[in-house]
Amino acid sequence: MKVLFVGDIVGNPGRKALSGLLPRAKAEWGPFDLIIANVENAAGGFGLTEKVMEELFRQGLDAMTSGNHIWDNREAYALLDAEKRLVRPANYPPSTRGNGSMVIEKKGVKLGILNLQGRVFMQPIDCPFRRADEELLRMEGLPVLVDVHAEATSEKRAMALYLDGRVSAVLGTHTHVQTADETILSGGTAYISDVGMTGGHGGVIGMEKDAIINRFLTGMPTKFEVCKTDLKMDAVVVEIDGSTGRSLSIDRLSLEYVKEV
Repeated sequence: MKVLFVGDIVGNPGRKALSGLLPRAKAEWGPFDLIIANVENAAGGFGLTEKVMEELFRQGLDAMTSGNHIWDNREAYALLDAEKRLVRPANYPPSTRGNGSMVIEKKGVKLGILNLQGRVFMQPIDCPFRRADEELLRMEGLPVLVDVHAEATSEKRAMALYLDGRVSAVLGTHTHVQTADETILSGGTAYISDVGMTGGHGGVIGMEKDAIINRFLTGMPTKFEVCKTDLKMDAVVVEIDGSTGRSLSIDRLSLEYVKEV
């Protein structure tokens, strides 16, 4: 089984980059059995809307993960209830809308997907380690890919080592900066601290630089605008042995889109 996981899609520039670069990824690294992406920033850089979600499905996504910014657009709340191919972090309290895991099947290939959110420098929600244990009981016997949406590399790495041998891949998201530590752990779990970002890399983690710099200089609230320059698609390709659930390889991609929005 070969899976393409696309790093956080940020706004229209990110969707533009995905549209332009996904065919290249398929041609050079495919064919892929499943294509998954983190979409918490896909609508205007903050949250998700039904229109944007449908656009991304048309582009070829099979499933979508998210994170803390999925709540930034209230339209996403109903989507999380209605769309089973979209998940939010599983370790929000039980009454939270939507689901934190899914099992996706396509052309005979079946994969469990689990979304978790870290707590270091983030919200003090439920323990992602204990919630992972609970969710994996529901997907026993399946290869499982985990999107761990967290700020601290230490927390992501700890999660990967905690789940090593029990899941196929632990892929970090949220920081929007691709790391160069992709590896196969001793138990057969593929890991990277952060897959990176799909969108404008010419600013600061997907936003135009001027507003970000002004925030640092003045400490005052500033409206952020999505960056439209230096478009790239960051992703990883994970090959999984379907019979054992162990990952055979993980390859990091950072593809440049030659046009600007």
